[in-house]
Amino acid sequence: MNKFIVIVLDGFGMGAMADAKQARPGDEVATTLGSILKVYPDTKLPTLERLGLMNAFGKESAQMHFAPRANAGRAELMHFGADTFMGHQEIMGTLPKRPLVQPFQEKVDAIKEHLEAHGHLVEVRQTNGLRYLLVDHYVTVADNIDADYGMAYNCTAPLDSIPFEKELEIGHLVREIATVNRVIVFGGTGNTIDDVLAAEEIRADAFIGIHAVKSKSYEQGYQCIHLGYGVDKSVQAPTILTNAGVPVTLLGKVADIVANDGGRSVSCVPTAEVLDLTIDAIRTMERGFICTNVQETDLAGHSQDTKWYRELLEIADEKISRMLPLLDEQDVLVVMADHGNDPEIGHNRHTRENVPLLIYHKGVEGVSLGLRKSLSDVGATVCDFFGAPAPQNGESFWPLIR
Repeated sequence: MNKFIVIVLDGFGMGAMADAKQARPGDEVATTLGSILKVYPDTKLPTLERLGLMNAFGKESAQMHFAPRANAGRAELMHFGADTFMGHQEIMGTLPKRPLVQPFQEKVDAIKEHLEAHGHLVEVRQTNGLRYLLVDHYVTVADNIDADYGMAYNCTAPLDSIPFEKELEIGHLVREIATVNRVIVFGGTGNTIDDVLAAEEIRADAFIGIHAVKSKSYEQGYQCIHLGYGVDKSVQAPTILTNAGVPVTLLGKVADIVANDGGRSVSCVPTAEVLDLTIDAIRTMERGFICTNVQETDLAGHSQDTKWYRELLEIADEKISRMLPLLDEQDVLVVMADHGNDPEIGHNRHTRENVPLLIYHKGVEGVSLGLRKSLSDVGATVCDFFGAPAPQNGESFWPLIR
């Protein structure tokens, strides 16, 4: 039976897009892989190298070389900026629209009033003239400072103190007022509200929020749901495939941010764990679509921790090596990313970079995919592979690799 597997190494860019200087000044020097190789020139990722990593990167390193038999290319981001949420909507076949940009300061009063009208206790916290909210003693509502500023708000809570379901109710009320791209509701266990509040940071003198990693939310018991603005799930690959009778499994962060009403979705953060879940899914699923997001690479970029980033890539490389022997001539594996997150660029935000597009299809060799114009080409290819209707956006490359 046939399976199509997509592994998204979150934040693993291949160098700045041509429009980066105009679209995101400063990102024209971004090169996530290049920065890792500059700091650690001895980095060796044999599986990704075999799949064409350096082909996609466009140059060799001291330890990794071009792979003439690989099927590889790169893809541009069609969505504005460099965003995980919109990146995955784009991967699944959504035609991106330019989102509204609105600092939390412009909505704080309206959101406060809306929450209070629904019976919630709201405290306004203020630092250097910037305000955010503490709701029901345990839920902060503020700017997302780990992505493009002004495009998302975060609701953060210690889940030992308040159930995730109660936090999510607050998040839905915020979503009713907010017009930004995302309202992200998340938290973990083992931390306290003091840990969350201690992670408060100000960026660009206009945005105040909770640094997600420093809040200790990811360390254990992590739960997260992304509430999107104006995303139509009916035009995306998971819904289209489910309607066509094709099983869909989403693993990792993609389970939090992509609608998969008729399929299986498992949220998971640790790299080894989420890739082990992927291996298990490959072994047990006779037919279907599997998409996995490796989130920790993105977290390493946000933390500006190049050593951690390299270590995570080594874990991913080893786990992907275990997948290849499980695939036959009817299966396809794609390894890609959703944007860049250069740990050495000098800030902790995503970077607007081309991303790798590495294809394994047993018996098919030496195919150059060139530079694709949208991440949606992947979603279009998945639907084409299963003979399902095309998503809203994207051009299938299945004819090149079949």
